[in-house]
Amino acid sequence: MNNFREKLYNKNILVTGGAGFIGSNLCEELTGLGALVTCLDNFSTGFRENLNAVIDHPNFKLIEGDIRNLEDCRKACENQDFVLHEAALGSVPRSINDPITSNDVNVGGFLNMLVAARDANVRRFIYAASSSTYGDSESLPKVEDKIGKPLSPYAITKYVNELYADVFKRTYDFDTIGLRYFNVFGRKQNPNGAYAAVIPKFVMQLMNHESPVINGGGEYSRDFTYIDNVILMNLLALTSENVESLNQVYNTAFGERTTLNDLVHYLKEYLSDFDSAIADVEIIYGDYRKGDVPHSLASIDKARNLLNYNPEFSMQSGLKEAVKWYWNNLK
Repeated sequence: MNNFREKLYNKNILVTGGAGFIGSNLCEELTGLGALVTCLDNFSTGFRENLNAVIDHPNFKLIEGDIRNLEDCRKACENQDFVLHEAALGSVPRSINDPITSNDVNVGGFLNMLVAARDANVRRFIYAASSSTYGDSESLPKVEDKIGKPLSPYAITKYVNELYADVFKRTYDFDTIGLRYFNVFGRKQNPNGAYAAVIPKFVMQLMNHESPVINGGGEYSRDFTYIDNVILMNLLALTSENVESLNQVYNTAFGERTTLNDLVHYLKEYLSDFDSAIADVEIIYGDYRKGDVPHSLASIDKARNLLNYNPEFSMQSGLKEAVKWYWNNLK
């Protein structure tokens, strides 16, 4: 039994990118545990409505600012015990179309946050790393200390974050933990826009009886990871008392892979419970996408061993929850 409430009650925790998909879920969870939560966001990809559940909570504070501005970072880090750094420009295609902005936010902004948190004597800095760091490594499952060459500007930025975190420990004795997220999905993930993640985008299209387009033949696979497993990993990283667990990078996943063809099959099946016509929506196949890793599957042994991570939601059980949420909130 995890005693997260006991460990986090009245602790000051900054969540950067707190109006985004993962960040807003973390803000809700932490305020519910009695933490004093500050959200830093510039609303470039996050949404104010994602904060509806916490905006009036007495333990919640919103700072509108940009991690590319060091002074905004310093202001947000004042008196914080912990930082959960979720702010970033996601999406491989976005980084290919505009590598400079991705680098400015994901590398420059990350370094600003590290410096501000170090100078404010923050106890621990947990940051969102990425499975894209594995690049062209073909070994499966992905193990933390075996990576390949990055395949996109986005992947480079996320790997640089890990290198900076390592240097900050060696040089300044500043404690960090990186969480390599594997295709996170769930409530509040945005289905709209050119860079929408595959699950909410496909859900929205199927609900509208539009044909989803699968890039390639549909046999590329991903370790799709439900949001509640990601929240659990962040809580474990925040509260771990195992010194060996600090200054590490961990795969944050369930540890199973699903092809895109299987994903669409599950989505049609679960959505058909709400609208039987969805079962007959046709699937279209398009070209492969530049920068895409063919297969992704995480080993979660390191997280199990050092953080006692035991994910509760399989891809399918999480997908059922997500589909329910999208139907109730977006239909």
